[in-house]
Amino acid sequence: MKVMMKNLKHIGLSALMVTTVIGNAGNPERRGQAGASQLLINPYARNSGMVGSNSAKARGLEAQFLNVAGTAYTRKTEIIFNRSNWLQGTDIFINSFGLTQGVGETGTIGLGVVAINAGKIETTTEEQPDGGLGTYSPTFYNISLSYAKMFSDNIFGGINFKIINEQIPNVSARGIALDAGIQYHTGKYDQIHFGIALKNWGPKMSYRGDGLTRQATVKYGNNYDLTVNNRSGAFELPALVNIGASYDVYLTKDSTGLSKKHRVTFNGTYTSNSFTNDNFLFGLEYGWKDMLMIRGGYYAEKGILHESTRQTVFTGPAAGLTFEIPVNEKKTTVALDYSYRLTNPFGGTHTFGIRLNL
Repeated sequence: MKVMMKNLKHIGLSALMVTTVIGNAGNPERRGQAGASQLLINPYARNSGMVGSNSAKARGLEAQFLNVAGTAYTRKTEIIFNRSNWLQGTDIFINSFGLTQGVGETGTIGLGVVAINAGKIETTTEEQPDGGLGTYSPTFYNISLSYAKMFSDNIFGGINFKIINEQIPNVSARGIALDAGIQYHTGKYDQIHFGIALKNWGPKMSYRGDGLTRQATVKYGNNYDLTVNNRSGAFELPALVNIGASYDVYLTKDSTGLSKKHRVTFNGTYTSNSFTNDNFLFGLEYGWKDMLMIRGGYYAEKGILHESTRQTVFTGPAAGLTFEIPVNEKKTTVALDYSYRLTNPFGGTHTFGIRLNL
């Protein structure tokens, strides 16, 4: 009991210190002052089916998005691919893929890639504002490289290094960011989970390239054609802190006093944002033998209940399910994941995923 209280004390102190770093969290006056907002998009089906409320219990590659400490659960090899129809009707698609690999007895490395396909946009200029010059495709992608470690049977920690890229023809912005997180699991049946994670911490980014230049004519005795370079202002990254807790309830018992045949998990996460409203995330998941999982979640923030005060396209509810099938005696499994998040306007966000655990 003393060890548990000591660990909880350390987690609480870490939460206080990290929250202090994000001192202006949830300040509406700072809205719109950050860029690289694609870092806030959850591209994974299991997580998004519970609106990311499972940050204390996220595991495998998907934990790179919520709390990188959870990647330490991969002891062999996990491979994931997800595709999201983002805000159906906008023709924007998000592909995410990668793997986690156990190294040594307690370490795990992870590689994740998230790429956004925003379709084709008509090229316009001041002289031809109606287009007719062809089209271009914006490029957005993030590459994550993580390392996590089991420090004990109860404490997991990890760090995630991200490369960020945004690009249109002749103009681009590149940056780096860092995530760090810890998870603590305790209880007689390891059913109590706590976690805290700092995300998207890094230097400012800015756009550069020939696309920011223009030709100008200066008259000084004679006419001179000059190339003028327009400077782009720097923007900050959307840093945030996730503080979460989860609790597992096992509905059946066997001779050992525990059976994981029927499991219900309650999830909650508080997200302290630097440049948007703070979020309260709630989720519930039912699992049958870890082969069938049904989940739902609710995303809450200030003003979300009324259309006139809502500051996000998401209206709150989300749902999802997973089918996971063992394929051999070595516990290799194949899983199909799906999630749906309600939005207004547009037709919601659908995410499909496939996962292979070797």
